[in-house]
Amino acid sequence: MIKSQDPLTYGEVLELVGEGERAKKVTGFIKEFYRLKASEAKKLKEELTALDLIKLREENIVNIVNFLPEDASDLMKILPDTSLDQEEITKILDVVKKY
Repeated sequence: MIKSQDPLTYGEVLELVGEGERAKKVTGFIKEFYRLKASEAKKLKEELTALDLIKLREENIVNIVNFLPEDASDLMKILPDTSLDQEEITKILDVVKKY
């Protein structure tokens, strides 16, 4: 039974995945493409939330943490339904660049 549907960063998934053969496959897949530790992902998520940008929903923030966009073009690819102005894009990218 599904208790809740909350978007998770890959770092959070790594903490929750548990043990076993399937867990090893999931962990291996994520670690192949994702470079942040769970604590770094959590901190980045908190910093992006603290920007208090009305246009960013929680799932947008999780996508930013998961894909770590390097420029405005990358950011807009992962947020196609969100119209951000240049100032908002700059704020987001400045936070992401720290990681």
